[in-house]
Amino acid sequence: METAPQPGRDLPPKKDKLQAKKKKPRRYWEEETTPIAAGASPGPPRKKRNRELRPQRPKNTRTPKKSRISNKPQVPKKSLEWRNPEPQQILSGAQDPFPGPAPVPVEMAQKFRRTDKSKKLPYSKSKTRSRLEVAEAQEEEISVKAARSELLLAEEPGFLEGEDGEDTAKILQTDIVEAVDIASAAKHFDLNLRQFGPYRLNYSRTGRHLALGGRRGHVATFDWVTKKLMCEINVMEAVRDIRFLHSEALLAVAQNRWLHIYDNQGIELHCLRRCDRVTRLEFLPFHFLLATASETGFLTYLDVSVGKIIAALNARAGRLDVMTQNPHNAVIHLGHSNGTVSLWSPAVKEPLAKILCHRGGVRAVAVDSTGTHMATSGLDHQLKIFDLRGTFQPLSARTLPQGAGHLAFSQRGLLAAGMGDVVNIWAGQGKASPPSLEQPYLTHRLSGHVHGLQFCPFEDVLGVGHSGGITSMLVPGAAEPNFDGLESNPYRSRKQRQEWEVKALLEKVPAELICLDPRALAEVDVISLEQEKKERMERLGYDPEAKAPFQPKPKQKGRSSSASLVKRKKKVMDEEHRDKVRQCLEQQPQKQEKAVKPLGARSSALDRFVR
Repeated sequence: METAPQPGRDLPPKKDKLQAKKKKPRRYWEEETTPIAAGASPGPPRKKRNRELRPQRPKNTRTPKKSRISNKPQVPKKSLEWRNPEPQQILSGAQDPFPGPAPVPVEMAQKFRRTDKSKKLPYSKSKTRSRLEVAEAQEEEISVKAARSELLLAEEPGFLEGEDGEDTAKILQTDIVEAVDIASAAKHFDLNLRQFGPYRLNYSRTGRHLALGGRRGHVATFDWVTKKLMCEINVMEAVRDIRFLHSEALLAVAQNRWLHIYDNQGIELHCLRRCDRVTRLEFLPFHFLLATASETGFLTYLDVSVGKIIAALNARAGRLDVMTQNPHNAVIHLGHSNGTVSLWSPAVKEPLAKILCHRGGVRAVAVDSTGTHMATSGLDHQLKIFDLRGTFQPLSARTLPQGAGHLAFSQRGLLAAGMGDVVNIWAGQGKASPPSLEQPYLTHRLSGHVHGLQFCPFEDVLGVGHSGGITSMLVPGAAEPNFDGLESNPYRSRKQRQEWEVKALLEKVPAELICLDPRALAEVDVISLEQEKKERMERLGYDPEAKAPFQPKPKQKGRSSSASLVKRKKKVMDEEHRDKVRQCLEQQPQKQEKAVKPLGARSSALDRFVR
């Protein structure tokens, strides 16, 4: 009897799934693994799930939610490096002989730190103390990152060294121009403008644009690198000083009568008649303040962001024609005819400090970029360098043949002095060290008397305004070779400049915070705090911060009777009394040691009455 064929019986048998899979190619970074069984694919064996031993949960039951507050003590999570201390293998299979980040020298990291770790944290609440510790840890991490990124800076500061026994002051500008490359040689030029001189000049914060103003009304701004003229006008009035504001788009000109504001096209935007007979201008970039010194003896602060005069201080020292700013703390330095230099802040009506510098009148004042040293020159032909770190004492002095009429510091601490038609430059050991006045670093003779000096930011260039025009000198090693692209970018576009202006306005520092020591703003004024606490106690009649008397909490089951409450209060009071007695007993031996007479002293009959 024939049977019906079963479906699929005559078909060829199916291949095993493991055999059907193709073998994956092994990469050169993967380790070769031996197959467990025949036909097994390479790779680590997978763990089989034991579903029989897994406890089954009923469908209708609900598991209670876990509490977020754990009874176990919180243990900080271990870092990945601690969990896996073995060196990681790279693609080639080789091991890194120096695992982890490269160590940073302590000296390099210390340069970027702002807080002093030698001072201990003041006694405060645990929450405040933890915040301070977190802030210190973050600052330390940021300083290490900044020191590590400094290694990536491509540019290095320049320098000028003579051969054995050669004096660098005898090297001429023509020799330097012939030795440098074409791009650097183009930065040395002379503008012959005798018709409208003498000239005052000012560089923008980025160091890309130059503004010049002649005594006979000539005002011009241009890109001095590409020599592209932005605007050129004649105000038909004497120009005493000129300054760029927060960007190269706005320009402040101190004319014979009033202060005028122009844009980069030469269009007059404002005429400030409250600032009359201005002789010198200074702009504070982080506070958006324009400081003016006038013939009437007033120091005026103008907030250019809102267009208001926030302070007008009477110096009571006659005509003011010597003024400069401290870039470190934004304090204004004024030189007077009695030989003193006064330091001013818009928040105080009196000078912060007065320094007697010369026997005669002060002719010029300059402060370095770190705010550590101040250079002054007077009618007594003396050039002095003072220490501004609280002592205000002269560090060095030198007598000059003619006396310096103009002074300027560079970003790396070089000091330039204009004496008649000669410019002398002195160099120091580094950025934070004072310049050595023994021997000049460079010397250059001009075609007219000097009327203005300024070093160009981020360029080894010194701009000199004189009666014959403008001269751009090459000074190797004067400027910082690397710039911060987010703060002062010489190559920024118009859109980038507008975005920077918005951020700078949002981060504007109030004028009330200008003081001698800007680090003191982060410290606690203990004297004022105690005085306020004392006045508050007198006003209220009690100490609101005093410890409240002990109040026992009520208990259940009849244990809150009046007798038990009084007993618990007395127990706490006795414990506090014992603590006071212990403290008094500990202090008594110290007082007795202080009161012990020396060994050689004679005994007196009155010693019996001493307790």
